[in-house]
Amino acid sequence: MNGDADEPADASADLDPVALEVLRNQLEGIADEMGEVLVRGAYSPNIKERRDCSTALFDADGRLVAQAEHIPVHLGAMPAAVEAVLDRDPAPGDAFVLNDPYAGGTHLPDVTMVSTIDSDGEILGFAASRAHHADVGGMAPGSMPAGATEITQEGVRIPPVRLVDGGDRVDDVLDLFLANVRNPEQRRADLRAQRAANDRGIERLEELAAERGDERLRAAFDAVIDYSRERTVAEIEALPDGEYRARDALEGDGVTEDPVEIAVTVTVDGAALSVDFAGTDEQVAGNVNAPLAVARSAVYFAVRCATDPDVPPNEGCYDPISVSAPEGSVLNPEPPAAVVGGNVETSQRVVDVVFAALADAAPERVPAGGQGTMNNLTIGAGGREGFTYYETIGGGAGGRPSGDGLDGVQVGMTNTLNTPVEALETEYPLRVERYALRPDSGGAGEHRGGLGLVRSVRVLADATVSLLTERRRTAPSGVAGGEDGLPGRNLIDGEPVPAKATREVDAGTTVTVETPGGGGYGDSGDRPPEAIERDAADGLVDREE
Repeated sequence: MNGDADEPADASADLDPVALEVLRNQLEGIADEMGEVLVRGAYSPNIKERRDCSTALFDADGRLVAQAEHIPVHLGAMPAAVEAVLDRDPAPGDAFVLNDPYAGGTHLPDVTMVSTIDSDGEILGFAASRAHHADVGGMAPGSMPAGATEITQEGVRIPPVRLVDGGDRVDDVLDLFLANVRNPEQRRADLRAQRAANDRGIERLEELAAERGDERLRAAFDAVIDYSRERTVAEIEALPDGEYRARDALEGDGVTEDPVEIAVTVTVDGAALSVDFAGTDEQVAGNVNAPLAVARSAVYFAVRCATDPDVPPNEGCYDPISVSAPEGSVLNPEPPAAVVGGNVETSQRVVDVVFAALADAAPERVPAGGQGTMNNLTIGAGGREGFTYYETIGGGAGGRPSGDGLDGVQVGMTNTLNTPVEALETEYPLRVERYALRPDSGGAGEHRGGLGLVRSVRVLADATVSLLTERRRTAPSGVAGGEDGLPGRNLIDGEPVPAKATREVDAGTTVTVETPGGGGYGDSGDRPPEAIERDAADGLVDREE
């Protein structure tokens, strides 16, 4: 079937640079196709419209081989999910589902499916998909409550369990999950889409194995990982050796508004780069605790940005980088700590603090501070007519050495689209009153910071509103003489509410999120006159000169 008997003893001997590049692109193409199947097959707007999902391929040892360029916080943490599945002795024909942050997950709404890819009765690799489900139970619709103090309040917790056993679906597992969530039929459809995505990955990789041969394909796995490792090592070796430190803080944990400090020491030593979060605060009562896999994911993203983002992302990019955080800290919590905000908000702050540390090592590659938050807005209601709307809202990117920051974009660990107004108003009892750029929110500089957004939503039914946000009291920082961006604001019927809040609201209430602008880069006195005129003509600034 797969032509192994005709292969040379050393299958890698046929992998010249051209053949390797072809195979690498084929693998990445499979991951991309998996993502398209997931988006097309999903039911909830959070996946089909916002594309809050990710797909990837792993080898039989659980090493990341190829990924679609989806959500950074999903992908960098996904190897932990495959590792957790490997601990459960997977067999050919199995598919596992999980969301437990203490067993391979990130936060409970991110449900991961890991399926075996088989050849001649042996596991050749794994197809994995991760999608943010709009509700997985818990104390508030949407499963993103601001005031959660333990993980059981955030939803149903699923360790790695077989959803498919030897090719047969395990209905008991599916029934247990659906009995503990709101909108169960929507969850069923989204899980079906994830399985279809994984099945497409299985089909395509099995076709590739039949065409190329198992051993040649395994050799390609090794070769693409080695290639990325070599390029990453070269990038790290180009950085000056030394220790680089930085500190930053979260604006409360959802229970109190006391700052939660994150400290980092980045050590560059030849071909190795280590990131140590010693000095970070102990885990907190609220939900900004982040599993170590999430912290690793943020580190990988920041290092990749500060070196060469074009290095093919796989296990080879991660091998030269070590990440540690004290046990029981906010970046390596112990159960039953709540974590739903850690995945979305603490991951953003980890990016900021690692960027700040790397700024001395690679100043030409590190931008000014971006909005530093995902601006999580959840609106929902229970009951037979219940609904769950979830969105992360874009803001300003930081100015860069080479140009202005981008306006109204997702920054850092998220990479989603917005929910189109037409889709939002069709699907939910909501009406968008305003959606616009926020003038003058970007920090001034030679290269100005990107502008934040204003999104106002009128709630047309009694509902629960949850906000998990950051950079409401502390501004995104300017660098190299640039000015800070404007902090964000959360308003309910025009009245300010804290960065993290859950509120019961009546029909007719308006919820407004004003997102932060990015920091500026360089002295504003060096900004070209034509750029200043363009900003004014485009209505991007309204300050009085």
